[in-house]
Amino acid sequence: MGAEKTLERVLSRTADVNIRFDDRVNLLHNLGFEMRVHGSHHIFRKAGVEEKPNLQREGNNAKPYQVRQVRAVILKYHLGERE
Repeated sequence: MGAEKTLERVLSRTADVNIRFDDRVNLLHNLGFEMRVHGSHHIFRKAGVEEKPNLQREGNNAKPYQVRQVRAVILKYHLGERE
């Protein structure tokens, strides 16, 4: 799934349980985050963003509470908005 479609799903608040982990990682990369991996933790950072989303897999999907955390960061910093 493309990053734009994943962004729509994350922001829709209706599919938190059914968002694939790899799609969420690609979304954060497309939003300009850098990733480092420490064990099962995928830690993302971006200049100008205070929060550092820390993601883990739950099978093939993302953990729902982490999807909510990513959504909060996207909304707080207005990431992914078109200019």
